[in-house]
Amino acid sequence: MNWPIEIGFLQTSVVEVVAVAFGLVCVWSMKKESILAFPFGIVNVSIYVYICFISKLYAYSGINIFYAVMSAYGWFVWTRKNESEETIRIARLSEQALILNILAIVVFFIVLRILLVQFTDSMVPTWDALTTAIYIVGMWLLAWKKIENWIAWIIGDIISIGLFAYEKLYFSSFQFLVFTIIAFLGFFEWRKKLINK
Repeated sequence: MNWPIEIGFLQTSVVEVVAVAFGLVCVWSMKKESILAFPFGIVNVSIYVYICFISKLYAYSGINIFYAVMSAYGWFVWTRKNESEETIRIARLSEQALILNILAIVVFFIVLRILLVQFTDSMVPTWDALTTAIYIVGMWLLAWKKIENWIAWIIGDIISIGLFAYEKLYFSSFQFLVFTIIAFLGFFEWRKKLINK
């Protein structure tokens, strides 16, 4: 399944193409606020655990395990109903919650970078740790339908374009370019829903 193939000028593998396809459907479903984002996401991140591990992107590999767990959690949160038989709605973070989430990114970054430097042979520990820290918080915000999740995805995806290109995972790098575009669209679509509710 890991046979090399070429798509245009991009050299890739069957496993990477499958992962990218599921990832694109996942992010598009997120943009549409569709529950289908979670099952597609679980398949996508499960494949990326393997891809990232063999590429020595260890924090990325670990974050994909976290994504799988958080996708199951987000699936639960998005379908759970309150006493009024309503499901969770798109909302903004309070100023205090925003500061706490930024601090969480900083703490995750420091811890992950130390772990990557001390215990792995990662060639890009700073960038791997930074994107992983951003994505941990972004995934948490997505699970709770906070509009700021899109800002986290946009920043993380822009960094990931270069990081995956550096690792010669060009098809995945292209995927992150598409993710960035969809994340911008998702932010504006969710903001419109937030304003109109």
